[in-house]
Amino acid sequence: MAESSSGRGAGKSMIVVGAGDATGGAIARRFAREGYAACVCRRNADRLEPLVAQIEAEGGKARAFGIDARDEDQIVGFFKTVEEEVGPLEVVVFNIGANVNFPITETTARVYRKVWEMAAFSGFLTGREAARLMTPRASGTIIFTGATASLRGGKGFSAFAGAKFALRALAQSMARELGPRGIHVAHSIIDGAIDTAWIRENFPAAAERDKDGGILKPDDIAESYWQLHVQPRTAWTHELDLRPWMESW
Repeated sequence: MAESSSGRGAGKSMIVVGAGDATGGAIARRFAREGYAACVCRRNADRLEPLVAQIEAEGGKARAFGIDARDEDQIVGFFKTVEEEVGPLEVVVFNIGANVNFPITETTARVYRKVWEMAAFSGFLTGREAARLMTPRASGTIIFTGATASLRGGKGFSAFAGAKFALRALAQSMARELGPRGIHVAHSIIDGAIDTAWIRENFPAAAERDKDGGILKPDDIAESYWQLHVQPRTAWTHELDLRPWMESW
C-alpha cells in the first residue's frame, strides 16, 4: 500500500458531485493524493466502491455517498455530513454531465426538464451549499465542469446546451460575488472527447486519435483542476479551456 501524502489537504475534505469512472474519479484521486478526504457522490453509491477502494489502496481517504443532486434536502444533508463527520470542506467540484442528443421536435418536456435539473439546478444547489460553508472561512475552491455546449448550442443539443449555458452563468455570478470574499470559483470547458470506455465503444474514430495524443485524458483534466485550486489569489483563473492539441475549435 502506498503511503498517504500529508499534503496541504491533511485533515480537510473535498467533494466531487458526479464522480464516475473517468473524470470525476480522476479528480477525486488527484486531491486524495494531496491528503484530502475525497467525498464522492452519485445516485448509486455502490458504483463508487471501486473508486473508494483504489483511493484507499493508494494510501488516501475516501467516502462514498448515494445522493440525488437534484434533491435539495439530500444535498443540504450531504454537505452537513461531510463538514461535521469528515473534515472542513475546502474544495467542491461539480461534475455532472447530462449530455443527450435529440432533434428539437423529439425533445420532450420531461427530457428538457430532467437535463436542466441534472446539469444546472443541481449545480446551483451544490454551489450554494459550498458557499454557505466556505464564506465564513473566507477560503475555498469551487469548480464547475462545463463543455463545448457551454459556449454554443449544437444540432440536437438544445436541452444540454441550455443547461450548460445556465451552469456557466451560475459560475460567473458566483465568481463575481464570492471572489472578493476569498473563494475561488472556476468554470472549465471540456472541449473534446474524453478517453472512456463509452467513447471507445461508440466513437472509434475519436479513440483512434489516442495514438497521437488527440483525446482528453481524465488524469490530465484532474491535474488542471488541481492547478486551479493551488493558484495564488493574485492570479486566479475563472474560465479554463481544456482540449486536445489537435481538436478543431
